[in-house]
This record gives sequence, C-alpha cells and structure tokens, in this order.
Amino acid sequence: MTRYLWSVFTKPWAGLPGDELGRLVAGLGFAGAEIPVRDTAYVTPATAEAELPKFVAQLRAAGVEPISVASDLSESAFAACAEAGVPLIRIMAAVGDDGYAASVRRTRALLEEVAGFTEQYGVQVGVQPHHGRFVASSLGVLQLLEGLPKERFLVIWDAAHDVLAGGDPAVTLPLVADRLAMVNLKNVIYTATDGKPWFVQGSEGLADWPAIFRQLEGLNYSGPICLTGQYSDPVVPVQGRLQVDLEAARQAATTS
Repeated sequence: MTRYLWSVFTKPWAGLPGDELGRLVAGLGFAGAEIPVRDTAYVTPATAEAELPKFVAQLRAAGVEPISVASDLSESAFAACAEAGVPLIRIMAAVGDDGYAASVRRTRALLEEVAGFTEQYGVQVGVQPHHGRFVASSLGVLQLLEGLPKERFLVIWDAAHDVLAGGDPAVTLPLVADRLAMVNLKNVIYTATDGKPWFVQGSEGLADWPAIFRQLEGLNYSGPICLTGQYSDPVVPVQGRLQVDLEAARQAATTS
C-alpha cells in the first residue's frame, strides 16, 4: 500500500538534531515526520525561524518529508514553516478554567486572528480533538472551524482520542472528510483499576484500525498517516513498539 505517507510524531526524540533524527526515522521505516517546535525540543519557538529550515533540510536529506509541526500560532511559527516548506501547524483547542464555551470563543478568535497568516505564508492550521480539557470530539472541532476557509483550516483526526470521545470512524471520518489533513494512529484502553486512559499497541486497544482504513479507502484519502509514538507503559522502547505498529498499520491498510 503506497497511497499513504507513513509518518511519525518525533516527540519521543525531541532533543535530537535533524541529521540524527532523520537517520533514526528513516531506519524505522517512516517516510514522513511531524516535528515538535516547543521549548523542550531541539527546535524551539524562539529559534524556529533560524533553525527549522536547516532541521527540515537534514530530514529531507535522509529521505524523510516533514508533514507538520506541533507548535503555537505565532507569526514566527508561520514564517519558519513557510521558509522550511512545512505545510501545516498542528494545535489542540484547550479548555480553560473559564469553561468550554468561553474557551471555544477564545480559540475561535485566535484562529480568526491568524487567518491572514495562513494566506500570507501559505501554511495551514490543523486542529486535533483531544481527550480531557480540550475540544474532544470531531464534531466539536468542526463547529470550531465552521465558516473558516476549508483549504486553510483543517482537522487532524486521531484514532485514540476519537474512541475516547465515543466516536465511530464510520461516522466521524466522513464527517471531517472535506477538512481532513492527517490521520493520527495510536490506540488506547481504560485501566481496570481507575478507568483512566492507557495507551497501548495498535492491536490491543479500543480503536479498530482495519475499520479506520476501510473508511479511508472509501473516502479516497491519500494523505499522511502519522503514528504518534504514545504508549503508557515505558518498559518497551518506543522504537520497537513503533515498528510493530507500523507493520500493523500497513497490514490493516492492505486488507481494508
């Protein structure tokens, strides 16, 4: 199956320079990468304009195409992405102490403020639903984006957070299809002791990966599939888990 760009969120190795990261990601079998641009990462918001283009060039030299950055929506982030040729900034919509409705209004105002940056710099914004104190459902994200240009304000669909929100890919993927920028793959269960989310291998969780790929096939989706490398049990190294999950995802895509 070659229609998807198999990608990985590089947060587990956020401190690595671009040349080392490129070799690692390519060695794991991925052709794409999402880059964290955060204070805890090699490329920070303060250094992004100077460092991101060089970092991205090193990834490309290793055969890894940067699909997005996980960052803020400052003008410097847009400028850095434009200079580096990174097409998208991924964010989540946080819910603050002032409650859901006020938080959504605040995030919507921010998105409207940066609409000019998306056009000026040619860089898209992708909003991901997230369990907990965030806009958690695909429908909630769509409502947040309603009326904003569909070619510039997009949805990042996430398998684990969708199931945590009570979603069904047969419903939620078609719902977001005309704004779908990227599919995040991870999986999750609820722990028996306290009922909290526990992130697991792709084959072990509540999200049905083969069902997801059947929907994507029906929608003719051919964009990035990003494995996020999020696992709650730290005993097994992330690299090994990701290789297992990449093979599982390829198999699910092939048999969909």
